[in-house]
Amino acid sequence: MIYSKPCEYAIRALVFLARFPDQGAAQGMEIAKAEGLPAPVLGKVLQELVRKGLLESRRGPGGGFRLARNSQLITLRDVVAAIDGLDQFAECSVGLEGCSDDSPCPLHDTWKVLRRQLMNNLEVTTLADMAATVTRKNKLLRHPTQARGK
Repeated sequence: MIYSKPCEYAIRALVFLARFPDQGAAQGMEIAKAEGLPAPVLGKVLQELVRKGLLESRRGPGGGFRLARNSQLITLRDVVAAIDGLDQFAECSVGLEGCSDDSPCPLHDTWKVLRRQLMNNLEVTTLADMAATVTRKNKLLRHPTQARGK
C-alpha cells in the first residue's frame, strides 16, 4: 500500500474509536483485539498519535484512548502525516535525484497527477467517513441479503 504497517494500524485504531464515540475511552488491548492487531506495535502507534495530538490518553479507571477532536475534523492526511510523514509525496517515484517539472524522470508527469489525486483523497476523507463505510461494510458482511434490500 502507500503507507507503512504502523500507519495502517493507526488508521484502523482511529476508525475503531470513531465508530464508537459515545463509549468513552478504549484500552489499547481492546482496540488490538477488536482489530486483530499486534498489541505491542499498536501500543507504540497509539502513543505516537497522542504525541502528535490526534489522540488523548488517560490512565487509571475509565482511562484509555479517545480521539482528541471530532472524527469529522481528522483526515487521513493527518494520520499519514503523523505516522509516516508526507515526504513520500514529494519524492521522485523512481528515486532519481532532482526530479522536477523542469527536469522530469520518465514517470514524472504520470505520477504527478496520481500524487495530486491521492493527496486530495487523503485531505478530504475523514475518520467519520471511514467509520461510516466500515460500519456499512460490516453490516453487509453479516447480512448480505438484507444489505442488498432482498
